[in-house]
Amino acid sequence: MKICLVSPYDFAREGGVNQHIIALAEEFRNQGHIVKIMAPSSANEDEALQADPNIYRVGNVVPIKANGSVARITLSLNLSGQIKKILQSEQFDVIHIHEPLMPALPLTVLAHSNSLNIGTFHAFSQSHIGYYYGRYVLRIFVRKLDGRIAVSRPAVDFVKQYFPGYYEVIPNPIDLNRFTGAAEPLPEFMDGKLNILFVGRIGERRKGLKFLLRAFNYIRQQMPNVRLIIVGKGDTKGYERYLRHNNIKDVVFTGFVPDDLLPRYYKSGHVFCAPSTGGESFGIVLVEAMASGMPIVASDIPGYASVVQHGKHGLLVEPKNIEMLAMSLIRLLADSNLRDKMSQEGREKAAQFSWKNVSQRVLDFYERSENRRRAKLRLKRMRTKRRMARTYGFGWLLRRRYHPGPAEVPPSYSKEDKGNWFKIRDFKD
Repeated sequence: MKICLVSPYDFAREGGVNQHIIALAEEFRNQGHIVKIMAPSSANEDEALQADPNIYRVGNVVPIKANGSVARITLSLNLSGQIKKILQSEQFDVIHIHEPLMPALPLTVLAHSNSLNIGTFHAFSQSHIGYYYGRYVLRIFVRKLDGRIAVSRPAVDFVKQYFPGYYEVIPNPIDLNRFTGAAEPLPEFMDGKLNILFVGRIGERRKGLKFLLRAFNYIRQQMPNVRLIIVGKGDTKGYERYLRHNNIKDVVFTGFVPDDLLPRYYKSGHVFCAPSTGGESFGIVLVEAMASGMPIVASDIPGYASVVQHGKHGLLVEPKNIEMLAMSLIRLLADSNLRDKMSQEGREKAAQFSWKNVSQRVLDFYERSENRRRAKLRLKRMRTKRRMARTYGFGWLLRRRYHPGPAEVPPSYSKEDKGNWFKIRDFKD
């Protein structure tokens, strides 16, 4: 099978959707499929020449604010010619578009595609001004999707507000072997202190890091033997100023951590904390933490609640509630037996999100969507033939020939019976 995976986001930058597409492409290739990727890119010409030939870099990149983050997408309107040329040359069996309603690459691909079109919706929010005002136009593109996937139930509920229909829930997967393997803890953190781990983009307010730092101030008063490890890139000046002003010690900012080193940080932590305030459709870091055997304290938001069961894999707390966040972290840090129990439950839950399981579910969905597509085409052809026969066939001529006039309808017939006279006359004849 020849598959094209389409990303709306700058492929030269890291991001959850791009990582998802890269891993999905690799898994499909391992199963013998031909896979190409289409995405915008901010890479310069020299980088593009050395890039993977299986990646089509289409369109210029423009950063825009979206859902509490910055999305680097293409807003170019001169994509049609290039995309039409690629689609005609490749003749893909399946075109799988991630965030299919993002401008402008996904919409342009949908407009020109005659292949099986699959869309995956990743985003979650309380509302979407673009979907609301553009829904009547966007429904034209939604109708071109032969199958719709959402990464979580909250993502389904969000998109169905604007575009009702059936959505298959297929979660974001992880490379299970990376986090369940024999990664060694980092020795600098193995000094007897209990470690709280945070992983996320520091510059995004929705990640809720400021609430974790305030909660950590309370935790230090109750448990001085605790350290907070913050993994992620971003400007830390404001946070460091807060820590100095409040004389808070044992907070480590690691900056950017390469993928091959990240499992070692998970192995070094005792409790994982995700204090996001909203806008999370799934929470891939929660699955990574569970696969690594870490119990979790996370905000009780729809995207996280769809992954973590309160009291089983971790503890869910009200978003922005600093006192509750601090008390939940203290409870887990103080109870090693509870941590061990949640750790085991989390490992079992994380096994459901392996790439092998998820990629096979995606391929099965392709097959079911293709069968539905063929059935719709057959039904459409049958209806067209019937309509043509009624309009241009001999039966139409005969009915016109024997259609009764007003004089032939018996005067004793009621108004309703007169409407049925045609059927009665044809039956008698």
